[in-house]
Amino acid sequence: MSNPTTITADEGVPFVDTVREFDAPVSAVFKAHVDPDLLAKWLGPRDTSLNIGEYNATTGGSWNYGGGDGSGGTYGFRGIFHTVDAESLIIMTFEFDGAPSQVGLSTTRFEEIEGRTKIVVHEVYPSVEARDMALATGMNSGVVEGYEKLDELLVA
Repeated sequence: MSNPTTITADEGVPFVDTVREFDAPVSAVFKAHVDPDLLAKWLGPRDTSLNIGEYNATTGGSWNYGGGDGSGGTYGFRGIFHTVDAESLIIMTFEFDGAPSQVGLSTTRFEEIEGRTKIVVHEVYPSVEARDMALATGMNSGVVEGYEKLDELLVA
């Protein structure tokens, strides 16, 4: 059984907070977040494919990726890494191609807990409406499935 994923999106504020623990050291979980080859294996729902265009996970680096789902739908995201501190912190912007000019900010903290890793993600959307639109796409289930795939990758 995998670890639970807690996703909180309180009404009236443009935030989504996610907390998840992994049965792996911080070094492995962090690497899976910054190595484009590893990221492509776990990010997103099981029924999607991910094609990384650019993924320069360094402070000031840019990123973009896109993909598709089993029903022929396509998607794309892009952004800039604001801060990348090895094995502790990633701060990056994100923008969904389907909502141009709606740029958000994501902060991911990596914490070691007795050989395991806890990640805490805080996402700030430009408005409550933009946040609600993202949630309406099924984002939560995609996050949960992606972290389940990451669990599988970390034990492989």
